[in-house]
Amino acid sequence: MWSADRILKVLDGCAADYWFPMLDNGYVYLAATRLSLHRSYADWALVIEVFGYSPRAGLPDLHVSTFGSRLRDRDDPADHRTPEARAHYLACHLHDEHRFFAPIADGPRLAHGDCNSVADDARTVVVRGRTVDVPSRDTLASHGIVLDDPHHIRVWEVCRYLADTHRGLVLRTPDERRVNVPQELEELLVLDEWRHPDLLRGEKPSTAAAFIAFADVLASGDVTRYAPTAPPNTHWSHWPEGGML
Repeated sequence: MWSADRILKVLDGCAADYWFPMLDNGYVYLAATRLSLHRSYADWALVIEVFGYSPRAGLPDLHVSTFGSRLRDRDDPADHRTPEARAHYLACHLHDEHRFFAPIADGPRLAHGDCNSVADDARTVVVRGRTVDVPSRDTLASHGIVLDDPHHIRVWEVCRYLADTHRGLVLRTPDERRVNVPQELEELLVLDEWRHPDLLRGEKPSTAAAFIAFADVLASGDVTRYAPTAPPNTHWSHWPEGGML
């Protein structure tokens, strides 16, 4: 069995190596998050989903980070690494795995050569096969989304709207978020809001009350160990510096 301290040590190590999610990632405009805890008697896993938009990626994507004592279906880098490099990679990522998914289909979204803007004539986007109307400026405002440019709707603004209105489409299904979680682990807790550490300002998982509690839940199996008193901060509005690089 794993102790809470040992679990936090793993999470701190991933944060020190820049593999733990930063919600103010300068390369990603945050739109939605979700966290889930999974456990068996011998093993544990913590999954964090981050849906957002990186101008460098070209399309909005969902980054699923899985941390755990034992992971399955590891992303095999053998196709582009030597055996030695592959062994080194897996040794460095013994307790973490990362997958990217594209819930929004590619389509017209460019305007005036600006890859961050939705095309003026775009009327819909396709999210997991479902056609969704592109929101108007008034609709965005009604969801608390202030336009970065009053003349154009940005891709990340549509992402934030979709996160508010079609959250189940932009985040993973229960089976999909377990892509690297061993099948015998029971899902204990799923949260759309929690208090996330501000890594840029020196906070670590082991100093964040929420993650101390998560580690206790994973070590004990007792979900009542998570009883938050601080307000959540995972909404995109709490991380205005995200995507600014």
